Amino acid sequence: MMPMTMWGMEEVWGKIGSTAVTIMVLWATFDKYCPYEFRGYFKKYAKKLRSLVYPYIHITFNEFSGHGFNGSKAYNAIERYLSANSSGQAKRLKAEDIKDSQTLVLSMDYHEEVTDEFNGVKVWWTSGQDHPNRQTISFYSRDDAKRYFTLKFHKKHRDFVTGAYLKHVLDEGEAITVKDRRRKLYTNCKSDGGFYSFRRGMWTHVVFEHPATFDTLAMDPKRKQEVIDDLRTFSKSKDYYTRIGKAWKRGYLLYGPPGTGKSSMVAAMANLLEYDVYDLELTAVKDNTTLRKLLIDTSSKSIIVIEDIDCSLDLTGQRDGKKKAEKSDPGKDNEKDPIKKEMEKMEEKKSEVTLSGLLNFIDGLWSAIGGERIIVFTTNFKEKLDPALIRSGRMDKHIELSFCRFEAFKVLAKNYLYIEEHELFPTIERLLGEADMTPADVAENLMPKSPSEDENTCLKRLVESLEKAKEDAKLKAEEEEKLKAQKEKEEEEEKKKAEEEEKKKAAEENDQKSEEETMAAAKEVKENGHASQNHD
Repeated sequence: MMPMTMWGMEEVWGKIGSTAVTIMVLWATFDKYCPYEFRGYFKKYAKKLRSLVYPYIHITFNEFSGHGFNGSKAYNAIERYLSANSSGQAKRLKAEDIKDSQTLVLSMDYHEEVTDEFNGVKVWWTSGQDHPNRQTISFYSRDDAKRYFTLKFHKKHRDFVTGAYLKHVLDEGEAITVKDRRRKLYTNCKSDGGFYSFRRGMWTHVVFEHPATFDTLAMDPKRKQEVIDDLRTFSKSKDYYTRIGKAWKRGYLLYGPPGTGKSSMVAAMANLLEYDVYDLELTAVKDNTTLRKLLIDTSSKSIIVIEDIDCSLDLTGQRDGKKKAEKSDPGKDNEKDPIKKEMEKMEEKKSEVTLSGLLNFIDGLWSAIGGERIIVFTTNFKEKLDPALIRSGRMDKHIELSFCRFEAFKVLAKNYLYIEEHELFPTIERLLGEADMTPADVAENLMPKSPSEDENTCLKRLVESLEKAKEDAKLKAEEEEKLKAQKEKEEEEEKKKAEEEEKKKAAEENDQKSEEETMAAAKEVKENGHASQNHD
């Protein structure tokens, strides 16, 4: 019985081998003697025949698509998705230092296969790499190898996989990329319109490492929580903004005296939402067109900040065109000396950004590009800004950052001295209500200056500074009161002097008028006397 079984197996393998050889011979004959024009037809129908018995569909995602030199966003998103969700199944992994990633990315090695399941549908992912057969010149990174992912799934799930599943993979991959990326702080390059300016790009950047958070921000806790809730609501409102027909962006105006934490607020916002920061220097922008290009070159999930916007450019005077009219007046130009003319020419070369261009940058058609973007203006003098610049829809939320009060002080005391209660707190609370001191000055007093200084020393120093600030404010108020009284006295004296001069002038006018009347009467009498003599 056993020999018959072994003999039967040998016969089966023999038939399989002879069949394989026959197929290879037929294929070689076909490839050698079949005309090239007919090969396409044979391959076309062979694939159709294969599809009748093979129920799976394959989709290939190449690392580089088309003729672009930048990597495919879909490939990068799939790589990050598989790294986080499916690469644990692979027996062979490759580690890559992906650009802008905080950690190494582990993904399945080439020609490995992993499975993934979504809503009950099973799919297979394969990582591949093809090397060219000849030497070529390539602009791609590292070498000429063509890398790709292949997705395999049953044809009955075609609509689901090409729709919901791929959207899920790309969205998850992009979210993982954003979460793991190194966030950046950008600043715009000075635009001179030259070739080298084009080559170096519109922005330059460094890694964003500012440590400020809302926990360390000296601000009233209620107002702080209000800002946090507003930011988080915005970051999750993509569908809402789409439904109401608005660009997915939001504007914040931060205003208050110097040293009140406006820049720290921007850093805290970026750290809360994990956004990049674009620090836009308006004086380095050539014109409105360049400003628009800068906007296009920013990414989503970012904060665009213009600090001290009231000092960046004189935008308020550009609305009515008065300055332009003054500059174009030839009569006035002739009156100016050559030095002033040269200074005006240098001023004109600085920037041609107008208020209209800035308004379009914030709220125009181009502002909808990218989405999920926050625009922040900071200023020390809110009243100097044009109302059109800070209206709702452009600067949606106005946040005043003023002098330090007791609630903000407690945040600083906890951060700098690790204390929440102290016997000097009531005194400090009273003084903070009577004297104006910025959070930056309070923090400087709370910071230990030597290893021997403890919380008692720092708090006493703060009390002394507050008392001095209170005394200085009192002296300043008294001085201002004296100046005001002196000014009122001078104005009163000037008023009396003006009244006396007016009276004197009126008296002189009356005397002159009386003299003229007397002279006129004398002349009339004389003329009447001459007329009587002639009559006689």
